[in-house]
Amino acid sequence: MEKANTIKPNIVTEESEIKKNTIRIIKGSSFAIVISLVLLLIFALLLTYTELSENTMVPVVTTIVGISILVGSMASTRKIKKNGLLNGGLVGLIYTIILYLASSGCLGLGFSLTMYSFVMLAVSIITGMIGGIIGVNLGGK
Repeated sequence: MEKANTIKPNIVTEESEIKKNTIRIIKGSSFAIVISLVLLLIFALLLTYTELSENTMVPVVTTIVGISILVGSMASTRKIKKNGLLNGGLVGLIYTIILYLASSGCLGLGFSLTMYSFVMLAVSIITGMIGGIIGVNLGGK
């Protein structure tokens, strides 16, 4: 009977840990989206009020996405303190899915996958993984 009692708290602890980690990953993705919105607003203002070429849009937007996910995944995995590669990659994946659904559904652009979509997905996941590794290492100190 004593064994059953010792196993049950471990299961409860693991379940609550999974819930906490999931919430942190979602918060990290949300934080990355907020950072992106701010940086994209600044970029839009620069495009409007300066002579900055529209040809800079793709590399600048890709850079903004990368920076946002890097910061968001670092913030979320810093508190998780383990599995930075996986959790950071999930932050990037969730970020991309949310943005893709929002731009496709809400803006009425329809669902289409282009080469740029796959590039953005790869940048998002890889950057998230890098940020996750950095965040875990920063969180341990």
